[in-house]
Amino acid sequence: MTEEEAPDQARRAGRGGLAVLFAKVFFIGTGLVQQALLPRAIGLADYGALSRVLAVSNVFNNVVISSSTQGVSRTVAGAGQNEREALRATLGVHGVLALGAAALLAIAAPLVAFFQHAPDVLAPLLVMTGVLGIYGVYAPLVGYLNGRGLFTRQATLDIVAATLRTGGLLGVGYVFARHAGALAASLGTSPGVLGATVGAVLASIGVFSLALRWTGTGRKLSGERPAGVPVAKAYIALIVPVMVAQLFTNGLMQADIFLLGRYLSLSAATSGVADPTKTANEWVAVYRACQLFAFLPYQLLFSVTQILFPMLARARAEEGDARVADLVRRGCRIGAIVCGLLLTIVLAMPGSLIKFAYGAEVAARGAASLRVLALGQACFAVLGLSTTILVSLGRERTAMAITAVALALLAASCSVVIPSAEFGEAQLRATAAATTGALALALVVGVVTVRSAAGAFVPWKTAVRVGGCAAGAFALGGVMPVFSKLLTPVVAAGVMIAYLVALVVTGELGKEDLSLVLSIAVRRAKR
Repeated sequence: MTEEEAPDQARRAGRGGLAVLFAKVFFIGTGLVQQALLPRAIGLADYGALSRVLAVSNVFNNVVISSSTQGVSRTVAGAGQNEREALRATLGVHGVLALGAAALLAIAAPLVAFFQHAPDVLAPLLVMTGVLGIYGVYAPLVGYLNGRGLFTRQATLDIVAATLRTGGLLGVGYVFARHAGALAASLGTSPGVLGATVGAVLASIGVFSLALRWTGTGRKLSGERPAGVPVAKAYIALIVPVMVAQLFTNGLMQADIFLLGRYLSLSAATSGVADPTKTANEWVAVYRACQLFAFLPYQLLFSVTQILFPMLARARAEEGDARVADLVRRGCRIGAIVCGLLLTIVLAMPGSLIKFAYGAEVAARGAASLRVLALGQACFAVLGLSTTILVSLGRERTAMAITAVALALLAASCSVVIPSAEFGEAQLRATAAATTGALALALVVGVVTVRSAAGAFVPWKTAVRVGGCAAGAFALGGVMPVFSKLLTPVVAAGVMIAYLVALVVTGELGKEDLSLVLSIAVRRAKR
């Protein structure tokens, strides 16, 4: 690369990075809108049934998408002039894996319905095998764009995918809920959830068609295999660790609602309610509403970790352990502050947030559970921070083992606690408590391991200050009234300001932090 080309490439990378960041924000925003409108489009009970379906299918989808995107991106980036051949080689592998994953989900669907005591989720789960199969060959195309540095096109696909998925789930779900009752009954399910899953399939076909038009399928090998184009066996060895790690992580995110669904169905059958299936699904929907807000700190912190820690491996190789410890300390401090920002808002006004998106009835049924679950998901967010550090330092197996232990703890605690609680809200609170306890224990393991490996983690003063703000917000949430939809954003902004002021008063945020923000702003303005 010439000196003249370097600044131009840096500008393109910067613009692409901003586009990907915007796409991420857009994805989170459309996700919030989608989840808030779905109960209105298909009904609360069908939304709960859909949540059961997605709790399983999303695990398969995210494993396939993450491994495909990362594997193809890394391979294409290292293939040089042979990137088209690398795409064809890797796409062939992922095509076979997509068919295998779809077949595995189809086989698992009856077992899931049986375990959940929810026969109404069988047909929608089978429909979702279509999404899995399509995304299994769509994600490699996104990885190809990423590997070539075409971040703007990648971001465009992400935005199109989020838009089409939201439109498909809501639009087709709404139409089915009102006009496809007979079809759904013949398949042993309800129309809203069936329509939403059909809409998801149609959306995946749409975005795949666009991606295929932009990328093609690569170039077939002719003659000797060029450098950078992997054979299938070597490529599979590259992506299998990613798949296993994603399996544990996504299983950890969905295990609580999956087990809650089972025990709600069992309890509903003996509780004397008029429609056990519908009532159980409604309570699943309430817990899903709690998850939506409890996951916000994790979603934001995940984005931060992708920016902060890719340089750790290089720092360790070039500058030694002292530099690594400094980077970890600084990055974890920022991560803890960012996590605490959203956590305090959720803890201080759980009922208002749920009411803003789902209405007063769901808020009344879920606010107490959200207060507890938010603490657990904050632990999960910081746990994700610790495993990201370990992976960056070449400790992938250790990170995977910690996630697996967390999953086992969560599954065991939920299996013990939930069945002993009374049907309904008590089971939601039990699930939130069991989840929080398990994730807190796993976090302790993660913190100890990172401190041993990197020599640092979140500074103790930062932990105390952010933890104190979270404790105050938790106490406030117990007495805070439920605000109107108009006032909720205003109060949330007030809580955020109070959190930042508290960090300034306690000395956590000071002139150095302000100077850092200003220096970044000045550098960006000069570009």
